[in-house]
Amino acid sequence: MTESWANLGIDLHLEPAGPGLRKGLTDALREAVRSGRLAPGTRLPSSRTLAGDLGIARNTVADAYADLVAEGHLTARQGSGTRVAEQAGPASSVPRRQRPVRVPERVGPAHDLTPGTPDLSAFPRAAWLKAARRALTAGPNDAFGYGDPRGRPELRAALAEYLARVRGVAADPERIVVCAGVAHGLKLVTEVLAARGGHGGRQGPRTVAVETYGLRFHREWLAEEGVGTVPLPFDAEGTDPAGLDGERAVLLTPTHQFPMGGTLSPARRAAVVDWARRTGGLILEDDYDGEFRHDRRPVGALQGLAPDRVAYFGTASKALAPGLRLGWLVLPPALVDEVLAAKGYADTCGAPDQLTLAEFLTSGAYDRQVRLMRLRYRRRRDELVATLARRAPSVRVGGIAAGLHAVLLLPPGTESEVLRAAAWHGLGVQGLSWFRHPDAEAAGRPVPEGLVIGYGRPPDHAWQSALETLCRCLP
Repeated sequence: MTESWANLGIDLHLEPAGPGLRKGLTDALREAVRSGRLAPGTRLPSSRTLAGDLGIARNTVADAYADLVAEGHLTARQGSGTRVAEQAGPASSVPRRQRPVRVPERVGPAHDLTPGTPDLSAFPRAAWLKAARRALTAGPNDAFGYGDPRGRPELRAALAEYLARVRGVAADPERIVVCAGVAHGLKLVTEVLAARGGHGGRQGPRTVAVETYGLRFHREWLAEEGVGTVPLPFDAEGTDPAGLDGERAVLLTPTHQFPMGGTLSPARRAAVVDWARRTGGLILEDDYDGEFRHDRRPVGALQGLAPDRVAYFGTASKALAPGLRLGWLVLPPALVDEVLAAKGYADTCGAPDQLTLAEFLTSGAYDRQVRLMRLRYRRRRDELVATLARRAPSVRVGGIAAGLHAVLLLPPGTESEVLRAAAWHGLGVQGLSWFRHPDAEAAGRPVPEGLVIGYGRPPDHAWQSALETLCRCLP
């Protein structure tokens, strides 16, 4: 007779010792309970299962269980099986597993307005769970193998449709590589560029042109592979590709420049594409905040203008949550095999989450979540602008047509003072200088002062308090 899965109980490691099997097993179980290795309420294996595991007679196990029930260490009830008693062991000893677990408190500011993270409390748990159930029910068995290094075909197909529809990306599923976020994708592409000894498939200086203001981790990933960075001029039209001088690759956030917030002008977009085609150069496009526009017309990805010259980076981190560790690359054909080699020819992102995201995209749940959060973030942005106009009129607010952050331009000479005040008040913010390329000042470019405020980060209940604290710190 085969026992049901529910009746098998837990796996249990025991080493009965002593002159008799019954006494040895009883002593081993008693010690496991007293030491806390078996926590109160733990359901033990059935006598048949444990006897089979230990290679002894079933009656021996049943007798040992009966002895410990009589001692008060175990309980046995019809239909409930044999369990560790709630008050097992001497009253003076607290079993190890009963002791309260101390979770380290997160060290950080009382109010966190640093950019780069959405409102994590808004993650659509119910919708994600529903999508996960559907995805796992319909998913093929081979989804739980090592998998295609490009990622699950269901997700790549869903991304191809979504990116073409929403971002204007020319995305053949065969050229999409699923990765663990933009940082992971950039690391893979950087390894390829470094291995080539130049860029874009041609020999040249080991440098990549970047924006004057940008994400520091972009430069750090490049530096780790021995690739230097050169800042390009920046003005009201965005980054100026006219500054490209011998570099074979350029890294841009053209849809919503981070952190300044502008959009690369049509003339500049055309100029950088012309540069790539003329020189064989490669454009690395981080589509930062591409989905969160507020009061401007949609701006398509640069990749749609030159799919063979642009490596496109996207992620679910802002629309859903960075903890999912799901991003994607849309690569020129010439880069696909080399990026897969850098990735290691094995899928490094969990198949269940990939299947769930594919279901989330194809069912329309992703679109609904983006629209919902777009409205929420726009309301916060409007509150930020209105409050600062009333409370800190000397501060100019920029970069707010899209995204989850704003740039507060401060009077000259006040950035350091405001950062000190923010630290005093327990407010997490970052100065504009944090994002400036270290060589930008040496090039004689203007150096504005300011703060980069992530208004998407606080949960709803903490937003007003964070905004009030911010106002206390400003001139």
